[in-house]
Amino acid sequence: MKPDPRKPPVLAEKLLRWICAPHQVESILGDLHEEFIFQAKKVGLQKARLFYWCEALGFIKLRYIKRKKSPYSSTFIFSHDMIRNYFTIAWRTLSHSKVYSFINVIGLSIGLAAAMLILLYTKDEVSFDQFHANNPNIYRITSQFISTTGQQKGLGANTGFLQGPKFAAGVPEILHAVRYHGHRNDIKKGNEIKSEEVFRVDSSFFSIFSFPLLSGNPQTALKEPRSVVISEEMAEKHFGNKNVLGKTILMKDSFDKDARFEPFTVTGVAQKSPQNSSIKFNFLIPIVTNHGEMERSQNWFNTFLNTFVVLAPGTNVSLVEKKMNLVYNADAKEAIKEVAAKFGVTDRKVYRLQPFTEMHLSADLPADNGLTDHSNPQLSYILTGIALFILTIACINFVNLTVARSLKRAKEIGVRKVIGGGRMQLVVQFLGESFLLCLAAFIFALALVQLTLPTFNHLANKALAISYLFDIKLILGYLLLFFATGLLAGFYPALVLSGYDPVKTLYNRMQLSGKNYLQTSLVVLQFTIASFLIIGTLTINSQFNYLINKDLGYNDEHLISVEKNNLTREEAHLLTLELEKDPNIIAVAPKNGGRWNTAAKVSGNIELQFAYETIDPQFLPTIQVPIVNGRNFSDAFPADSARSVLVNETFVKQAGWKDPIGQIVDFWYDNLKYTVVGVVRDYHYTSLNEKIGPQLFTMKPRNQYGRFFVKIKAGTESTSLRHIGETYTKLFPLDPYTYKFIDDENQKRYESEAKWKQIMLFGTVLTIFISCIGLFGLATLSAERRTKEIGVRKVMGASVTSIARLLTSDFLKLVCISFVFAFPLAYYAIDKWLQNYPYRVDVSAVTFLEAALMAVVVAFLTVSFQSVRAALMNPVKSLRSE
Repeated sequence: MKPDPRKPPVLAEKLLRWICAPHQVESILGDLHEEFIFQAKKVGLQKARLFYWCEALGFIKLRYIKRKKSPYSSTFIFSHDMIRNYFTIAWRTLSHSKVYSFINVIGLSIGLAAAMLILLYTKDEVSFDQFHANNPNIYRITSQFISTTGQQKGLGANTGFLQGPKFAAGVPEILHAVRYHGHRNDIKKGNEIKSEEVFRVDSSFFSIFSFPLLSGNPQTALKEPRSVVISEEMAEKHFGNKNVLGKTILMKDSFDKDARFEPFTVTGVAQKSPQNSSIKFNFLIPIVTNHGEMERSQNWFNTFLNTFVVLAPGTNVSLVEKKMNLVYNADAKEAIKEVAAKFGVTDRKVYRLQPFTEMHLSADLPADNGLTDHSNPQLSYILTGIALFILTIACINFVNLTVARSLKRAKEIGVRKVIGGGRMQLVVQFLGESFLLCLAAFIFALALVQLTLPTFNHLANKALAISYLFDIKLILGYLLLFFATGLLAGFYPALVLSGYDPVKTLYNRMQLSGKNYLQTSLVVLQFTIASFLIIGTLTINSQFNYLINKDLGYNDEHLISVEKNNLTREEAHLLTLELEKDPNIIAVAPKNGGRWNTAAKVSGNIELQFAYETIDPQFLPTIQVPIVNGRNFSDAFPADSARSVLVNETFVKQAGWKDPIGQIVDFWYDNLKYTVVGVVRDYHYTSLNEKIGPQLFTMKPRNQYGRFFVKIKAGTESTSLRHIGETYTKLFPLDPYTYKFIDDENQKRYESEAKWKQIMLFGTVLTIFISCIGLFGLATLSAERRTKEIGVRKVMGASVTSIARLLTSDFLKLVCISFVFAFPLAYYAIDKWLQNYPYRVDVSAVTFLEAALMAVVVAFLTVSFQSVRAALMNPVKSLRSE
């Protein structure tokens, strides 16, 4: 019986059943029959039968190759040839898809570079002060006040002269103690005088801390009272070389009016302090204390320096703390009673030990008072969060683009499976492509790190170098980052691609199942992160602008501050007369230096703490702060300096006064009482990061001035500064002349906020950029997949605008959905952040609308370009592309 010519060739079917695996035959034959019917209608039976035979022989050939142990066989063990084949195919695939490869490499490299920079930053942060040989046995002596009810309060890290020597003598577990005190000294070189920070330390300094000396004996360098150890930088600066042992430096105490320049002999030259050190010095001189100071028990209550101790290895720290407090309570017993009786102090003081390596990132007991580079741990968390955001978005791009373009590789996957490729081999193949892309991105990221490191150092206030990359721990961290990124970015696409049905893929019937919820979810996550960062950036920018533009309550324009320690009333009067000879000088007013704080009793027994300012009658008019009640100090009232004070509005509120004029302020510990003669309008005498506190102004003769303010005419800065400098040098030839513009100083108070603003801006820009290139890639692949649909719509009369809107709307919907998640998260985060500021902007709906508009506009511009391009295609070409 002859076979029906309208049916497929029977012999071909028999061959297929004989050669192919039983579980595959029915699926293969079903697809071949469908294709046969289609071809028969299209080109006729004869050509259809020929086509059937060709396809059948193709399958038979592939199965024969498999039986001969094809290198793609699932039973074949991975070999050198197989791995080389994988890399060859991966390279060809990536090189033939240049846009896709470029997007992934750029996105991943930016994400990896951000992560690398944060690893550098974090390594530097956690390595602070770790280089000392005596770690982890170095501690700083701290203290805490405990109330009569047992409540802990009043943490402090400063000590006085007594704590170090007394505890070292009374606690056997303390091997060494060293005091460390920063002080301003005037240093004379020829006729030039400059004020430098000089640190007074005990001679045991180099026994505790590992700061190598280029020359000199660390054991004896600080034994003599007039010895000095200088840094190699200062040796070059003052003497032109580093061989300076035995040479002298003229130095005097800046705060001692009667001090004279004394020669200090250089007994050591120290290497430059490491970048990751809390102790950085240029000059070290010995602390000199006399027997009387050490025996005076009231000195237990002085707090002006840092004291460090080295404990014996294996020591119980809690036990040492108990012994320290026993020494304190025994030695200071009478002084404690005296202070309690005089000042009414009922809280007891307890000494603690803080690990030296914890100071750098401590929020409660930071590295200060001569210690440098204290860091806010929140900055590390936020930088890490931004880096993770950027890297996450880059990985999301990889997953989305790989899955989206997977239909283009469907036939390749089908062929590999038909000839015997197992799923695990396909997973390895696609993971190999992922790691190849990551390798290219990793190399490019290293170049980006080197290129952007100076900018990053400026933002993070660091001096990191690319040489940090060669640290073994950091290299291991980068390798872990590389493998984690490659695995995270490639694992899911590898599983998806390797799971395709080979028969469907060979006949172009493969479609992504369902609505591809993962891909859409990842796009939403991308723009949730991007929108979150946009809102954060806008808020930080608004807060920064608020801080630098807010009215401070006084006029800081064209106002110059000149430092002059121990300025007497007579010197201030003479200085004012000399300066006002220049018509460009509007006013001159002296004031105390630094920030003074004290306490007094008001309204009977209410003890009030306040800022304590020493001024003259010209100060408030010079900075243009008005008197809102009563009067200013006046030369017409000679008793003002002995009996009168001014207070600000906050002082009045906290004192509970309804009529402040005539009220008494009782400095009971000095047996002095003053009468309030005027109320000063509140002004921000500190930064806007602090609330305006109580403030009291006095003209007490015993208080000396520490600087003076000069108000000049606008546009006369050069001539006025020249006149001020010449006058100062003429009157005080042995004192260094330094000046500051007050408005510049006020701006510098918000350098931290400025850096936050820049960091968030860079992070947001990078996030948006990576999100957009990913969205561009998805839009491109979406347009390619819908080529025939676009052609049909155009033939049916659809306009370019409607097609572009169709292709764009799907992505814009996802961006809008992201706002549902981004807005609550952003509101919570910025509300928490703004609570750190007593004076702050409100969380405004306008900020969220601006962020939403920016995200939508950026996404629209990204997607619309490719959408319009696809909509403008010739429909004939679109229909033929199938």
